Parts: sequence; structure tokens; C-alpha cells
Amino acid sequence: MADNVYDAIVIGSGISGGWAAKELCEKGLKTIMLERGRNIEHVKGYVNANKEAWDYPHRGRRTQEMIKEYPVLKRDYPLNETNLDYWANDQDSPYTEIKPFDWFRGYHVGGRSLMWGRQSYRWSDHDFEANARDGHGVDWPVRYKEIAPWYDYAEKFAGISGNRDGLDILPDGQFMPPMDMTCVEKDFSTRMKDLFKGSRHVIIGRTANITEPLEGRTNCQFRNKCWLGCPFGAYFSTQSSTLPAAMKTGNLTVRPWAIVTKILYDKDKKRAIGVEVLDAETNKTYTYNAKIIFLNASTFNSAWVLMNSATDIWPDGLGSSSGELGHNVMDHHLGVGAGGTVEGFEDKYYYGRRANGIYIPQFRNVGQDKRDYVRGFGYQGGGGRAGYMRSPEEISLGIDLKEALSEPGPWSLHIGGFGETLPYHENKVTLDKTRKDKWGLNILAMDIEYKDNEKKMRLDMKNDAIEMLTSAGVKNVKGYEGNGTLGRGIHEMGSARMGKDPKTSVLNKWNQVWDAPNVFVTDGSFMVSASCVNPSLSYMAFTARAADHAVSELKKGNI
Repeated sequence: MADNVYDAIVIGSGISGGWAAKELCEKGLKTIMLERGRNIEHVKGYVNANKEAWDYPHRGRRTQEMIKEYPVLKRDYPLNETNLDYWANDQDSPYTEIKPFDWFRGYHVGGRSLMWGRQSYRWSDHDFEANARDGHGVDWPVRYKEIAPWYDYAEKFAGISGNRDGLDILPDGQFMPPMDMTCVEKDFSTRMKDLFKGSRHVIIGRTANITEPLEGRTNCQFRNKCWLGCPFGAYFSTQSSTLPAAMKTGNLTVRPWAIVTKILYDKDKKRAIGVEVLDAETNKTYTYNAKIIFLNASTFNSAWVLMNSATDIWPDGLGSSSGELGHNVMDHHLGVGAGGTVEGFEDKYYYGRRANGIYIPQFRNVGQDKRDYVRGFGYQGGGGRAGYMRSPEEISLGIDLKEALSEPGPWSLHIGGFGETLPYHENKVTLDKTRKDKWGLNILAMDIEYKDNEKKMRLDMKNDAIEMLTSAGVKNVKGYEGNGTLGRGIHEMGSARMGKDPKTSVLNKWNQVWDAPNVFVTDGSFMVSASCVNPSLSYMAFTARAADHAVSELKKGNI
């Protein structure tokens, strides 16, 4: 476009950014999508997608050098040899931890849509009503009925496989045929239904892996290499789904290596007029102008952009007039569960490497169940047989070892809890003006923790897991509990919550910044509470809804 002028700007290219670009382009708007990192092309860019462990110098594992260079990534599974370049560099992009927080980021076209876990669940009214019910945070300005059609829309395009289970706590959706459970999972599901009289359910995970061809994408091949990029396009990502749709319109421009440093605000028009961009390769500054801006840089980076914007009018940034910008940060607390071995299925196996597992929806604080804490948790897990990577007892060398490893090992079953964290106002991100990143930009400081409510919940998360597995006949059941540091769920939410009142929220019910109604924020920033289910499907639905509203308001001349 001439002079860098577009109808719309999308900041970020992950799950919500890709959706924003698709929707705006399909509605006829000339759109530029700004991504702070490098480009990764679909298929061509997935350089490790067909490799096995033996194809890597260190069998795909981490090295001592990697541990030294990536002090944050080393805290959990992201640090490995297979897709290290998909994760943001800790040294180039540091952050300050007032309290421990694990921030795992992807700075490239597609963002974490290339690495996400793909579990995709609708929220129910139990979730949307939670804040109003127990008085934590502010009330959601929407309810399930209003979002349900947009869940339909998102599921049909993204491709979600799953079973229609008829559960109020976990609404059914527009699903492709579900993946199958293993025999031990089916047995566990049946036993749970009988033991708990229908109050607890074990279902197959609802995942953004397609089981039938969809829009040029090939169904899942059961390789379980999703985090390397899928050359079949079998799981939803920006590259496989929303980007091709947006490009097909001829309305999209993609600009990688573009760090948006601020949104430009016209105080007379009370509107945003564009963005300022720092070229990540040349350090040159550019300006892009547009009528509509969608901010989808990921939860904390979106808060960072807002904090850096319109500071001559609001010292704490665009959208800060309520005093809520940067506050009410949430993530799911993990690291609690149980596992054990299963007997009686030694003559059975399963097909392929299923990129999915089982799910146990929330059953605490549901209906008549009342605990000494509010909200609840679900479980994700699975049952399978040990393979060649195991270490058979008392056999360590030679032909006996090879023969032992040629047969599958014992069956096991494990479940891990995903707990809801309350939207505490004091859980926040702020600008650390004493430290800068590689590009000379102030970094974020994290002051986030889980509190007594979550600690009480974690006791049930562990004990209930042990109880269910033991009751179902699982042997050698052992519970576990890690430190639960927030961030490891990689479900950052909050920092620019929506609401009914501009005095207590950053965004209105349409994801518009109260202080600049032509700026829309539809990544995890807008979340008002966390539920205990994975949030990405909600980001898709709310983004599509916001884009529809934005174009409607633009045509009416309201923004």
C-alpha cells in the first residue's frame, strides 16, 4: 500500500492474530500482519518434521550449552534439540521475575500456533458466570449463549475432533470424528462411570487435529510430531489454516521482523491512527497507518505494547485509565497428578502415535459438591504401553536386552491436573525501566503467583487422582506434586481484561479498548477469568466475533 497505509493492522501472527487477519481480509479490508520474528513457511519451514531421534546430534535432547544459554526454557520441556529455534531466545528477550514465572514464547510467523498442545474446549456458563458467582474479579460481559455461534464458526474452520458427550460443564461442539481411546483408557472410563454414578467422566480429548480432510489439509497421520510443524497441515496453525485463507483474498501483506513498539493515538480524534515499528534486523523505525488495529501480540506482549502507547495522555499507557492494565494475570497451575501400571491387557496394543489423550472435566465445586476453595480443575492424561526407550529390569546389555526391547512393555495410566487460578488484581506485569532487551527496549517484570485458594485445590488435585486410579484397579499408584510455578501452562491470560464498566476494565464486551474504540485486543489479554480448560478455542471465537463487529462498526462510521 502507498505510504504504508492500510485498512487494518494486525499485530502478531499466532492463533488469534492469524484469525484476525483471515476475518478482516475475507471482509474486504486491506490488512498488514506485523510479526516481530522471522518467517516460517508452511511445509518448507518445518525442517525437522520428518526426523527421528537418531537424526539429531544429541538424539533430540538438551545439551549443557543449551542449558547455559536458555535459563528459562531449561525449566521444562521446551528446551530440546528438535525445535529450539521455535522458542524465543532468553538472552535476546529477557524479563524480570519479581516472583518466579516461566514465560515460554515463540517469536516467528505462526507464533505458538506451531507448538501448542491443541486441546480445544468450549467454556460453559459455569465458567462465564464464575466471577459473578463467587465475587472474584469482575463479571464477564458475555454469556455462553452469545459466544456459542462463534464457537461453531471457529470449530468448523479450525477442525476439532472429539466426541459429543452431552455434558453441561463442557458443551459439545461441531466436531470431526473423535480419535479412539486405548483399551486401558476405555476400561478406566467405564469404571469411572460405574464408580461415581455419572458424576465424573473420562472422555477422549477434543483436539485441533483433523481426522478427515479439510480445506486442502490432510487428516492426522498419527505421527505425534506436531511441535515440529506438520507438513500435512493436520493440526490447526496459522500456517496451515488462517494464513492461506487470508492470502487467498489478495488483501493480506505479511511483514516479519517488525517489532511494534507503540500504537499511535490521536487525542483529538480519540482514535488510534497507526503503529510505530522497529525493524528487528536493521533497527530502523517505520510507521504504518490504518483505520482498525487488532492487537494480538500474545498476552504479555500486548500489555507491553499498550503500556508503551499514548503515555503523553495516560502515563501508564493506552487503556490504563481504569488502573487495570497489566493486572489480573492468570495461568493454569499444573504439576499435580498421579500414575500407575495397568494389568490384564498384555495381549493388546494400539495404532500409531496418537497426538491426543483423555480428559476428565471439572467435578469439584459443580452442582452440590462444595469445597473449602472456589473454582476447580480438570485432568489430562493417557494410557499406553512402554516402548523401546524403557529400561527392562535386571537386563542392561547384549542380545537379551535387544530381545526384551523388541516386545512392548507394561501398560501404564497417568492423569495430570489443570487448575484454575483466580484473577488476583495484585498478579501483574509492569515495565522494568532499568533493564532492556537486545533492541534497547524496556522489558517486562512479572509479579505473579498462585495463592491459598490454589494451594487448597492442589491437595484435591493430587488426592483425587490417586483415588480415581486406585479405585479403577490401577497398580502401584503414585501421586506427584511439583512446585507449580505459573507460566508452565503456557496459558497466560488477563492483563487487559474486558468488562461492563470502563472504570474497572480495559476492554468492552467487543474487545475494544475503552480509550480507543478502533483498537481491538483478542489474544489472552482480554480474559476475565481462567476456567480450568485450555483457552485457545475461546481466543478464536472471540477474535472472529470482534472482527465481525469491527467491520460492521467501520461501515457505520462509528470507528
